[in-house]
Amino acid sequence: MAETSGIRPDTSSERHGADGEKAGLERTTHARGIETSPETSLHRGLKTRHVSMIAIGGSLGTGLLIGSGKALAQGGPASLVISFSFMGLIVFFVLASIGEMSAWLPLNSGFPGYASRYAHPSLGFALGWAYLGKYLIVTPNQISAGALVVQFWVPRTTVNPGVFVAVLIVGIFMINYFGGVKFFGEFEFWLSSFKILVVIGVILFSIVLAAGGGPNRQATGFRYWKDPGAFAPLYTSGALGKLLGFWATVTYSVFAFLGVELCAVTAAEAQNPRRSIPRAIKLTFYRILIFYVLSVFLISLCLPYNSRELAFASKSGSTASASPWVVAAKLAGIEVLPHIINGCLILFICSASSSDLYIASRTLYGLACDRAAPAIFRRTDKRGIPYPALLLATATCGLAFMSVSDDSRKVFGYFVNLTTIFGLLSWISLLVTYIFFLKARRAQNIPDTAMPYVAPQGLWGTYFALFFCCLIALTKNFGVFIEHDGMKFDYKEFVTGYLGIPVYLCLLFGHMIVTKSRGIKAHEVDFYSGKDIIDLEEAEYIEKQAAMRRRHTGWAKFYDRFVAWLF
Repeated sequence: MAETSGIRPDTSSERHGADGEKAGLERTTHARGIETSPETSLHRGLKTRHVSMIAIGGSLGTGLLIGSGKALAQGGPASLVISFSFMGLIVFFVLASIGEMSAWLPLNSGFPGYASRYAHPSLGFALGWAYLGKYLIVTPNQISAGALVVQFWVPRTTVNPGVFVAVLIVGIFMINYFGGVKFFGEFEFWLSSFKILVVIGVILFSIVLAAGGGPNRQATGFRYWKDPGAFAPLYTSGALGKLLGFWATVTYSVFAFLGVELCAVTAAEAQNPRRSIPRAIKLTFYRILIFYVLSVFLISLCLPYNSRELAFASKSGSTASASPWVVAAKLAGIEVLPHIINGCLILFICSASSSDLYIASRTLYGLACDRAAPAIFRRTDKRGIPYPALLLATATCGLAFMSVSDDSRKVFGYFVNLTTIFGLLSWISLLVTYIFFLKARRAQNIPDTAMPYVAPQGLWGTYFALFFCCLIALTKNFGVFIEHDGMKFDYKEFVTGYLGIPVYLCLLFGHMIVTKSRGIKAHEVDFYSGKDIIDLEEAEYIEKQAAMRRRHTGWAKFYDRFVAWLF
């Protein structure tokens, strides 16, 4: 049973001194997926506010601020708002499912560990590598988006985009390695706080423009919902074209939301994850409503979907802008603000790419902890940084140099395709894992009252989210089968859009065949191995926090009550 359920006693590990020689031998026996050895364990240096802001900071990036421009161009304003609202609900169900599992037992092995422990070892293997694939792609995607944004000031004919790509890669590596997890947490907290302030500013700016407060004194209101229209036809005219345009925006809204699950990945380095992870998930839901749905609704009032200034609505992106907010400022006749917004986008991309590199390295580390990747990637330095995993993740950022020899918009689109399919496959696997988790919990009579956090959607809400994630994954690149722009079949779009599915299936069934692993029966799922370690850490943390509160001034209480929901 122990082997089937993914729990296996670990052997002893060696502790080395600063001189590199063996300083002693320390035996540690623990559950698979929970590391206690000083050479393989991470450090719990992330506070609740860090965890919360890493989640929103990692997702507030190219998906919302650049990808929404393509969604608007292809589907129109109504499609944009509806798709973002609908996917926001689906994303919350995914988040809540992750939150219940990670709050019960936060594993160093992350998402793969949950799938291996509660559902099927092969599912954990496939999920881990699919999730890793997503972050090995999304990090260079963010960097290539940075090169695209910089072209607002410096055309690629003047300065090669490879220069900006190299600077970004070096910068995010230094943040992740030299600073340590505590510095990374603080860096992401303050930079993400700045991002939230910028988004709030953008929301206010959009309201002012829609009300006629711009230099052109034109109150747009719902003008662009009427002309050129609320729904943009895609590939063909009429109702079918509008339906295709709407479904295209759903795909891009998925890409915009990818990354909000980061808060659960940080469980292994979070202080008191049973409190911080559920709280971060709840706050992320409210932030989705404010930052995503409200911002795309307001930009839909300020900009027509067929604007020639929008990079993804024009045939040539040489002089077009990547972000719809930059276009809105230019159309309103504001000369300086587009440069300010574009500069903020650079900071957004730096933060998002730094978070993505962090998650890529921790996902590879988690795979090694789950014995699904070479053991070398379990190694950490004295600061708890998994440096072999970080080095490999940084090396894959070199894919962003594709922007040097091709149109940055095309490269961005290919990366979006790959990232989205790997992200959807990860969500599907996590939802399946939660279904197994919930059925096993009920079979073993573990009540809701015993759980630190309970997902509100239940079993049927999870099935609802799973159905639509599968549907979107299968139909997300339907455009390759429709003749448009003189092209009968775009093989590059097809390959990048669906490559993840056969790769995922090969990982899943290949692991089943090689290891002869089987699914875990509900009454045999192990809910408790390693739980005593987490219980002890939680008790020590709560005791320490209680002592600190007695010495705190009123600011900490004020922050928790009135400010923490936003920052």
